Amino acid sequence: MPLHPEAQNVLSTMSEAGLPPFEHLTVPQARAAGAGFVHLQGEPEEIATEDRAVPGPAGDVPVRFYTPEGDGPKAVIVYFHGGGWVIGDIDVCDNPVRRIANRTGAIVVSVDYRRAPEHVYPAAFDDCYAVTAWVAEHAAEFGGDPARLATCGDSAGGNLAAAVAIAARDRQSPNLVAQLLIYPVTDFHFTTDSYERNGEGYLLTKGSMQWFWAHYLGAQDLGKDPYACPARADDLTGLPPAFVATAEFDPLRDEGENYADALRAAGVQVTAKRYEGMLHGFAWTLGATPSGAVIIDDLASAFRSALDGVR
Repeated sequence: MPLHPEAQNVLSTMSEAGLPPFEHLTVPQARAAGAGFVHLQGEPEEIATEDRAVPGPAGDVPVRFYTPEGDGPKAVIVYFHGGGWVIGDIDVCDNPVRRIANRTGAIVVSVDYRRAPEHVYPAAFDDCYAVTAWVAEHAAEFGGDPARLATCGDSAGGNLAAAVAIAARDRQSPNLVAQLLIYPVTDFHFTTDSYERNGEGYLLTKGSMQWFWAHYLGAQDLGKDPYACPARADDLTGLPPAFVATAEFDPLRDEGENYADALRAAGVQVTAKRYEGMLHGFAWTLGATPSGAVIIDDLASAFRSALDGVR
């Protein structure tokens, strides 16, 4: 399919604003630019929220609870925001997380993990795992059901959601019923067909991803560390059911789809969908790309299917 007209309008708006690729910005400039996505998200849905802090490996980790209406105990989704581990925060992803909570009926705990380059890998991963483990242990205190717990994230947050799922299996805790991955980063290479086709001119560039990875890893050579690159895991068996969303005009498309294939080959239940005509990050622009809003319904449907297996 050609680029969707709504996605083309997003590109045109950003071009008219003179926004350069992230690799040409300083970290503070990139974070300010990332905050601009809020203006493309439309009106936020109503839902009860509460900002709290939970213990992490290097101090308290800020989190935001989203609790939809209805009786509990409710399923719980721990959400990790995107932004290349460098930009983004719980405020930038507030609007899409509200939608996820309302569509799934689950309590969503959005995690403001430590970002690079101030805190290189594994800081973000460590925070995300620690919060997920805390949520499992304390779910009953806030109306959640620890037997119906999932990870979720977009882009770099999808990387973290997949990595936490692998770590939870390896460490035998907490028990997860699903991993919900929205155009996830799964590997550290830039040679796929989607990088060749979509690495320039479609919002997220190859250079930007190299910039993000350089900040996240610093000078580390991680080899096959699956908590940094889930696609490099030697063993993907025993992982929870996965929802894997990809966007047609996204340099990350192929690594997300390859990861879905690898999960299937390992016997994991997978629901995968490519969103035709869409750009990377479209879940952050649903006010401007309303045709992409079906992703939230699809995610909720996949989550409910995963829950059917534990009831």
